[in-house]
Amino acid sequence: MGLACLAVSASAVFATEAEEDAPAQPTVPNIYLDLRTSYATIPAGTLGLGFGTTSLSAAFQALAARRGTTLPHGLPAAKSIAVDLPLTVDVTDRVSLYGGVSGSTTDIGGGWSSFDITSWNIGVQADLYQQNGGKIPTITLQSTLTQSVPNEQGMVNSFNNILEFDYALDEDETRGWLAGMQYTTATIASAFASIRPNTVLYAGGYYQWPSNWKFTGRLGMQSFGGAQFAGRTLAESFTQPILRLDLDRMDDNDNRLFGITALIAWTPKPSYQVTLRTPLYAVRN
Repeated sequence: MGLACLAVSASAVFATEAEEDAPAQPTVPNIYLDLRTSYATIPAGTLGLGFGTTSLSAAFQALAARRGTTLPHGLPAAKSIAVDLPLTVDVTDRVSLYGGVSGSTTDIGGGWSSFDITSWNIGVQADLYQQNGGKIPTITLQSTLTQSVPNEQGMVNSFNNILEFDYALDEDETRGWLAGMQYTTATIASAFASIRPNTVLYAGGYYQWPSNWKFTGRLGMQSFGGAQFAGRTLAESFTQPILRLDLDRMDDNDNRLFGITALIAWTPKPSYQVTLRTPLYAVRN
């Protein structure tokens, strides 16, 4: 009985010490505005599609700005500055929810338009499986619904899905390989217009230095089915290369502090986009 009591007491002491040594789990999730500012050039007769929701948003904002009297006559070349303001909540280390609005100004050759709210979006990003030192890569799914505003004839709805596989080469996950697919469908609220799906297949990798600067590169092929209006082709179909480069400044807990993205998409003429990410944290664990 005495030995049993001693063993129970010792177990309780060691358990208490283990709890004290364990890192405290955050009780409040990360909450922040994932502020993204993009500048894009879009060649005539095409849409500036690309990787991720930022590229998608800029493309359809530009289309929304160019619809109307110019739409039946084809899509002119355009330059666009877009600001995305999704409020993001990292519910757990595996699931993030976000939603917000985007605004843009566009130059189609006659000067810059006024800056207006041009779309809203909601979405979720979830790790379906985490590698955690194993042999099976982390599998992440991101889905975003975007709708242009105002809600009237010619508005654009899009649904973007990204499935990505991340195989880390070390326990700290500071370097690894990436592969994935992005599939985008879109509709225009018009009986005369249609947009075919857009698909991107890509591979790449990443490396994070001890200073917490992280570089990521993705190279792939993008296939777009084209866009039509009243039987006329607004944007030709194509299958062309696409390149995205990311440089991010992370903290010790892998929260992004700053990021810059460079995107080149051949559509088939080159379309360029540069995006600055400057998250504004209300809560950062």
